[in-house]
Amino acid sequence: MPEISRFYGIVVRMYYNDHAPPHLHAEYAGKEALLDIERLDVLRGRIARRALTMLLEWASLHRDELENDWNRMRAGMPPQPIDPLD
Repeated sequence: MPEISRFYGIVVRMYYNDHAPPHLHAEYAGKEALLDIERLDVLRGRIARRALTMLLEWASLHRDELENDWNRMRAGMPPQPIDPLD
């Protein structure tokens, strides 16, 4: 599963040919959450509140890039790295 970004211990990945809706996988401290890219809602799983707050901020700043990566991966192309949260 390709890594798209990494910041403050949060690792963001997407799977090739993953199920709809467009989403990302975020890992932090051994926990995982799936985040809907369009709505910025947690679909499944749970990560620490502070990590989730940073993830939501990052995802809102990079929503277009995330959607582009989702579409690239659905077409069998590698994702483009996305800048981490500063």
